[in-house]
Amino acid sequence: MDELAIRRDLAAAYQLIALDGMDDGISTHVSARLSDDRFLLNAFGLRFEEVREDNLVTVSGDGEVLDDPTGLGINPAGFTIHSALHDARPEVVCVLHTHTVAGVALSCLEEGLLPLNQWALQFHDRLAYHDYEGIALDLDERERLAADLGPHRAMILRQHGLLTCGRSVGEAFLVMRDLERSCQAQLAAQATGRALRTASPAMAEHVARQYEAWADSPAGIGRAWQAECRRLADRTPDPQTL
Repeated sequence: MDELAIRRDLAAAYQLIALDGMDDGISTHVSARLSDDRFLLNAFGLRFEEVREDNLVTVSGDGEVLDDPTGLGINPAGFTIHSALHDARPEVVCVLHTHTVAGVALSCLEEGLLPLNQWALQFHDRLAYHDYEGIALDLDERERLAADLGPHRAMILRQHGLLTCGRSVGEAFLVMRDLERSCQAQLAAQATGRALRTASPAMAEHVARQYEAWADSPAGIGRAWQAECRRLADRTPDPQTL
């Protein structure tokens, strides 16, 4: 995929996150790899709904801002988290991080995500956890973030939020939306105070493999991502966007 297409997808992801209420002011980030030593981040000061393909910031793997159309720079915590995973996982194109109420609430539960519903079953034995170390300003944390994520494409940052990654921007977004919905559904079920029905490990593994097969199919991620992007087609760009 060429740089312009990556920029368009990344800007769309930011706007869709805002549209779905998964943003947190000017905090959190979605990054996309341009090459082995360059990736794109949002400018530190724009709301997600304001992000466009031409105001993304290009950053080097060692934190140097290579191109910043806005002059706003980047959030250092965003660089810490995203540079760690792009460096450790060459196949990862996009890393997506959120601070939603449901995601943060779930991250505070000792038991983590339970195998309660179809959305959650895709993460069976495929979900990582990273203990909270404070605001991610310490570059030494990068090694631990990468080690904890391992080969997975989703991680719960304890007492912090959610993180997903993908071989495309669309994959990272769709996995995040399912992880977010898994958290919402679990919290809603737990709030009833009734006994919870969990899936067996065998059923959870079966469903997780079904999700993986779908993601790799011609009618999988690509078609679903195109459908999501069409949600933005009728939205008028803000003429004041930087």
